[in-house]
Amino acid sequence: MTVIRIGKKNGKIVSVECDGHTGYGVEGEDVVCAALSSIVQTAVLGLMGVAGLNVNLKRNDKDGYLSFTVPESASERERHDADVILETMLMGVADLYEGYSDFIELEVK
Repeated sequence: MTVIRIGKKNGKIVSVECDGHTGYGVEGEDVVCAALSSIVQTAVLGLMGVAGLNVNLKRNDKDGYLSFTVPESASERERHDADVILETMLMGVADLYEGYSDFIELEVK
């Protein structure tokens, strides 16, 4: 099971942590794990490439671990772009969770 923890501060997403493999399918053929990974990693790419943020990224592919935080020093424009990207990510993750809750645990705090 993959556990996704999304941290919020003042209503804005400030951190994301994904831990573990979903176990939906055989490693390398797990479409749920691949979909979830694509959603979250695309958000990271958007934060860095579109919003121009230097996120604090930690990753261990073998263990299925990825975490990142949005820098508190983000400008108003960067924060706005990050909010759009991260809320879109959350919508995608939540939609996937609705269909595959036996394989994904979603925590938003």
